[in-house]
Amino acid sequence: MSVASTDIETQAIDTIRTLSMDAVQTANSGHPGTPMALAPIAYQVFNRTMNYDPAKPAWPNRDRFVLSCGHASMLLYSTLHLAGVKAVDPSGNVLDKLSITLEDIKNFRQIGSVCAGHPEYAEAAGIETTTGPLGAGVSNSVGMAMAEKWLKANYNTDEHVLFNYNTYALCSDGDLMEGVACEAASVAGHLKLDNLCWIYDDNHITIEGDTELAFSEDVATRFEGLGWNVLKVDDANDTKALAAAIEKFKSCHDKPTLIIVRSVIGWGAPNKQNTHGAHGAPLGWDEIALAKKFYGFPEDEKFYIPDGVVEHFAANVGERGKQASAAWETIWQQYQKAHPQKAVELQAVFDGKLPAGWDKDIPVFEPSDKGDATRNSSGKVLNAIAKNFPTMIGGSADLAPSNKSDLTFEGADEFLPRHYQGRNLHFGIREHAMAGIVNGLSLSGLRSYGATFFVFSDYMRGGMRLSSIMHQPVLFILTHDSIGVGEDGPTHQPIEHLAACRAIPGLNVFRPGDANEVAECYRTAMQISDHPSAFVLSRQNMPTLDRTRFASASGCGRGGYVLSDCEGTPDVILMGSGSELFMCVDAAETLTKEGKKVRVVSMPCMDIFADQDQSYMDSVLPPKVTNRVAIEAGIRMCWDRWIGSHGKFIGMSGFGASGPYDEVYKHFGINADAMVAAAKR
Repeated sequence: MSVASTDIETQAIDTIRTLSMDAVQTANSGHPGTPMALAPIAYQVFNRTMNYDPAKPAWPNRDRFVLSCGHASMLLYSTLHLAGVKAVDPSGNVLDKLSITLEDIKNFRQIGSVCAGHPEYAEAAGIETTTGPLGAGVSNSVGMAMAEKWLKANYNTDEHVLFNYNTYALCSDGDLMEGVACEAASVAGHLKLDNLCWIYDDNHITIEGDTELAFSEDVATRFEGLGWNVLKVDDANDTKALAAAIEKFKSCHDKPTLIIVRSVIGWGAPNKQNTHGAHGAPLGWDEIALAKKFYGFPEDEKFYIPDGVVEHFAANVGERGKQASAAWETIWQQYQKAHPQKAVELQAVFDGKLPAGWDKDIPVFEPSDKGDATRNSSGKVLNAIAKNFPTMIGGSADLAPSNKSDLTFEGADEFLPRHYQGRNLHFGIREHAMAGIVNGLSLSGLRSYGATFFVFSDYMRGGMRLSSIMHQPVLFILTHDSIGVGEDGPTHQPIEHLAACRAIPGLNVFRPGDANEVAECYRTAMQISDHPSAFVLSRQNMPTLDRTRFASASGCGRGGYVLSDCEGTPDVILMGSGSELFMCVDAAETLTKEGKKVRVVSMPCMDIFADQDQSYMDSVLPPKVTNRVAIEAGIRMCWDRWIGSHGKFIGMSGFGASGPYDEVYKHFGINADAMVAAAKR
């Protein structure tokens, strides 16, 4: 039976459905069923709930909407198009190429369209984060909610309320099956993030079939145990029940909220609804015609938008958002006059700029044969920067005392339940969620970092990769690198991890060789605003080089540099990074005494070195000098480009061993003597 209606709300919801069906079918690729099921939720959240100005989608106090089930991307694209979300530059000019047009929707999943297969951050206005890997969006949403709590605690005043926004995340069965979602939900429940609402699409369908094939847990009970306020809506089409549940979320002031909504995937398609056939494949034009007949839409007209639908969105989310953002602008103008210093800090957040004087206290370390572990010098540099960077915030996955990642200066404080002004975050032993959360913090304008042991970067690789895809300047502090971990043995000794991290496009991997290289690597990374950085740091001490004898550590800014040199053309070039750099220095001294001409090259960041012009790279590694030896307590991968086909590599080809770190290095033959022997060969 047709449910044709002249009711504008129903027509608006069904327009989201039909645009989504048509786009997927035209592309002959995509997921139509979930947008068809969840159109009422998207409508209700955007048109009836959120404080969101389509003309100012980057407005700092906007409510956030995260489509964690990113495979349902057409749900988001259709809604953003109908809501008239416009990308604007700082001068207020509309950027048409970033605003979703009907033509973009018609070219869904095609090269050149901003409507990619899954939502891609910054590809189109209104996309708050890149989603698709299930669980990523909901973990980002926790970071966004934490950011609001932090900004509110540190910048709101009784007279000027700048921050009071909510974050809504729409998630699927698949999201909640992923471990990262449970990690993130646990953090949110512990922190009592009452500004966070997850709306769970409980449709009982996955690609393989009914969820009962692999998923039978009581989600409501699980979330109640995690400290959430759990509500239920029996029918996704019941917008009044949805509205009532959202109002209950808003009135709950001590917990995040999960709204469990029962939906029918592919709703309206008579032969496909409530089947896995509606999940990940086009419906077919015949089935679409039947669905359109059910909705009361023209059966043969593609990408049809009834008269009045766009105006309906404009009169609701558009008008409500316009008034809210205008009121906020008035408060912001008043705030700048009343609190000029804090306003300067916030303007830097809004502009994505570094604050003035952020690097003024970065230390210079004195030469020392005993030296220090780079994790220790990292802690000193991090604190020196953070105390002059008031919106820098981060923490560790329960390893801050070992990572040296805690902020210890006066006023740093702790971020705790109902005590949100602190800058020291405690993620617990939840590495994957930590990566997702720091991405959410960064997407909210804060300069965020997360720390753990390097070997556990395996657990957070998905989040690190998304940091790079989204061009977020997140810092990952990864200590206890290599076999230098020693007694903890192979399970805790990163071997392949350097190559794995270096393989992520856009992730700048820094492995500094002494304390002053740590300082200069931080100085370099902090000025990179469009890519994440990973600091790979040692547990064991290494000498702090005398920079009156060796080149300045400022060479780290170019990724690789000549640390020490000889007269004329070198007989051999020795190169390394991190805790093996001093081995290059020792080997060079031995070879020099034997009459060899030796150049030592420090390579703290291959990624940045590879971005230098060819003339600089050739000046550091002259092509005619093919006798090259590299040393690193990891696998050879990534070094072949720099050592060439005639070069030698000293490192690992298998996993480590348990024992004192110096004995482990000796056991695997990673030392200066091995470099000397390789150079002579």
